Amino acid sequence: MPADIPGAPGTAASRRAASPASTSSGPAPDPSDPPGRVPLSVLATIDPVLRDTTVFGLVTDTPRSVVLRHDIRAEDGTLRRLVVDATGVVEDTLVDLEHACLSCAVREDAIPTLRGLARDGRWDQVLLALPVSAEPLPVARALGGATRPGGALDGLRLATVLTVVDLAAVETDLLDDDLLEERGLALTTADHRSVGEVLAAQVEHADLVVTTGAPCPALLDGPGTPTRRPLPDGASHPGASAAVHAAQDRRHASARTGSGLVDRLMADGSTRLDSLDGLHLADLSAATHDATRAERRAHPFGARAVVGQDEETGTWTLELSSDLPFDPQRLLHQVRRLGTGRLRSRGVFWVPNRPDSMCAWDGAGGQLSIGEVGTWEDLAPRTRLVFTGAADSAGDRDELRVAFTEILATREEVADGGLRWLGREDVLAPWLGARTDAV
Repeated sequence: MPADIPGAPGTAASRRAASPASTSSGPAPDPSDPPGRVPLSVLATIDPVLRDTTVFGLVTDTPRSVVLRHDIRAEDGTLRRLVVDATGVVEDTLVDLEHACLSCAVREDAIPTLRGLARDGRWDQVLLALPVSAEPLPVARALGGATRPGGALDGLRLATVLTVVDLAAVETDLLDDDLLEERGLALTTADHRSVGEVLAAQVEHADLVVTTGAPCPALLDGPGTPTRRPLPDGASHPGASAAVHAAQDRRHASARTGSGLVDRLMADGSTRLDSLDGLHLADLSAATHDATRAERRAHPFGARAVVGQDEETGTWTLELSSDLPFDPQRLLHQVRRLGTGRLRSRGVFWVPNRPDSMCAWDGAGGQLSIGEVGTWEDLAPRTRLVFTGAADSAGDRDELRVAFTEILATREEVADGGLRWLGREDVLAPWLGARTDAV
């Protein structure tokens, strides 16, 4: 796993549906999938209200559906298992876990519970609502293995992995430096992830991104100008009127920025739906999660770059790429220039004293993590980082370009094939792991 590095405070870490009436709100169906298996979809969010609102809407919309909702109680090492369907609460139980972590929750409770729900006969569609702030990729991997023929969940098939986000909150959640523990959303007492790290992971992996809080075009007097809504009771004073109108304007502006950021984070092949009203479990169940594609879009080597700036949303993306490696010492000492600030950054790099190692770069919420993610195999080593930000950080782009260039090794330095680094201290070993003869 990537590890956090000094100088970056904290820990390690269009594709829209045409309308709510569009024919599909998820990935395409897989005609080769065997019939008779119960479709299983997975929901990940960073907002407990959005999670519960989504669950309520889906389960009441589909009578023969059931939801398994998990909440990890880090303080006492227990898991709350809540099973609900259209009739109400089916089960509400506290379960002791060997360790209060997501992998234990999936292995010890989700898989056996899902197997029982699929075999019960009352339900033909299942939704797993993950603990708030859980990242869907490791869960999808575990469920993908369990749903193979002969697996513990071979009576189910993985349908859609989705996330739901509030556009007005995306900029703050992604780019500010709030930690999960500061919001009471940490999965364990040792969970020091940033909110931005989790939001990015959820959006970038999802088959379907559902957004709420989008400014309605019907409420706009002109381009980017919100119509003034009637004031609430007790807000008739001119000062109150101005304050409410200003708050409305700020929310509209935040939603536009959040919309642009979501579009830049979403992976190729994923879908966006701009309404919970258009979300139906039948659409989710009709699709089949493509594990191979999901792994590729979650891999830092495939970081997507929608380059340039969008004046309407105030968002931008900068792609920096070179066939040269980072100089280890310069990276260690100057990492703050690339790895901090109100940015989402993602990609891969290499260093000359371990030329076969592909290294991951993952930054969000003021935090940065790096680590080895395998070897380059038949690929030519490359340093490629993709940065995404909002208008107030647009001035950072020139500094990012300069810092990137200055941290790279020069062509003169690598002309001897990296011999100059032989025998030097491996200053990145605490984060990349011990160097072996193979690397």
